Amino acid sequence: MDDQLLGPGDVRRLAAELDVRPTKKLGQNFVHDPNTVRRIVSTAEVTADDVVLEVGPGLGSLTLALLPEAGSVIAVEVDPVLAAKLPATAAEFAPNSAARLTVLEADALRVRAADFPEPPTALVANLPYNVAVPVVLHLLAELPSLRHGLVMVQSEVADRMSAEPGSRTYGVPSAKAGWFADVRRAGPVPRKVFWPVPNVDSGLVAFHRVDPPSSAPREEVFRVVDAAFAQRRKVLRGALAGWAGSAALAEDYLRAAGVEPTARGEQLTIADFARIAEAKQR
Repeated sequence: MDDQLLGPGDVRRLAAELDVRPTKKLGQNFVHDPNTVRRIVSTAEVTADDVVLEVGPGLGSLTLALLPEAGSVIAVEVDPVLAAKLPATAAEFAPNSAARLTVLEADALRVRAADFPEPPTALVANLPYNVAVPVVLHLLAELPSLRHGLVMVQSEVADRMSAEPGSRTYGVPSAKAGWFADVRRAGPVPRKVFWPVPNVDSGLVAFHRVDPPSSAPREEVFRVVDAAFAQRRKVLRGALAGWAGSAALAEDYLRAAGVEPTARGEQLTIADFARIAEAKQR
């Protein structure tokens, strides 16, 4: 039997068997279109050299598309019912590659590098909208082995993750993501490929790991980012006053970093934020 993908009827049958009702709390919207998952795997540039980390595999639609292409797939699923069923679904639909699957019943926001049987090299996932940014940032920080990836998220979240400095959507997610990787939009995903159909549009976000822009501690740089965007309307001299200790000290650090005190956070690259953090440490 050749490997197969899940269609709409398969998704509903599996959900009925498991008495699974997609919940808003977990952000569950299951993909039931084979062409969409093929496109995701192709766009993610997954190869046989990759150990793919999939977060929130659900009923297994994307998992089944990943298994024939990847060296191995580690699926992290927080729902115990879905986690328990996934190996059987892989054996039924992808008998030729099911042995490549490892399922971890865990919360992706809490996993650590030591939890994985081998270091993941790629992240490919349909992420629950409400935790997409924290999950991606946590995994990039925790797993330096992750070199590239592609995630499907709410379209608005995709904009925020991939925004460039100077744009209205540039903020904490895009600045922090820039510490770890080059991030870009990789296309839209129509609502009709999901069950149930969500009331928001989705988009693909691709990333490739880069070296950090600074040797400054990441945590300190991220504190500067958080402070800069906590009060977006304020110029940096005022926005960073609490972090620096006073507006006067903030101005000193900004000038030492070559940043105008009257600039705003959305104008700065992650390298700019890093220089501000470095200035305080001197």
